[in-house]
Amino acid sequence: MSSEEVRHVPGHPSVADRPLRQLTDPKTMRAVAHPTRLALLEALNQREPLTATEAAEMIGESPTNCAFHLRTLAKYGFVEEAGEGPGRRRPWRRKHIGFVVDDAEGDVEMGHAAEALAQLLWETWLARVNTVNARRSGFEETWRQVTSGIENVAYVTPEEAQQLNAELSEVLDRYRDRLEEPSRRPAGSLPVEMLLFTYPLDATRPEA
Repeated sequence: MSSEEVRHVPGHPSVADRPLRQLTDPKTMRAVAHPTRLALLEALNQREPLTATEAAEMIGESPTNCAFHLRTLAKYGFVEEAGEGPGRRRPWRRKHIGFVVDDAEGDVEMGHAAEALAQLLWETWLARVNTVNARRSGFEETWRQVTSGIENVAYVTPEEAQQLNAELSEVLDRYRDRLEEPSRRPAGSLPVEMLLFTYPLDATRPEA
């Protein structure tokens, strides 16, 4: 079960030294399975480095709370200090470009931790979709046109579904370098989120 996966742009210097992290430790999965910590990682994905105060402004939490959760993320290897800032500033950056969660078959503790993290991730993503859907009537016309949903059904084997996901991920990563290098963002661009869910459709049917 892959809960979240973020791929870097090959050869781009600012991300080449930061790998995609494979989470294999239940304790680490439980540590990141927290709404504020996930929000901080997402904020750093949009802009870094960030101090606790800057992150607080982005995610709507107090600087003290953000500082605590950033230290916890650092303890479990998700973020690191990005050098010393002027004065008392303490900026942070990600250590990885993202993470992948796979539940190890037969490992009960790992399975429970992975399931809990996946549950939080899916709930977070779907809550954002609902929020956007409720607000999109107020968007500018150009952004309202591209704010949309696509549903598709295909008869594929597990191997074909995995290959399709890999190919779609490559397409979605086309502009990932702009996350790392603000200077590459064209005028008029905004961060746009695209979600990809893959599951056997039979799993949605009522149980007998």
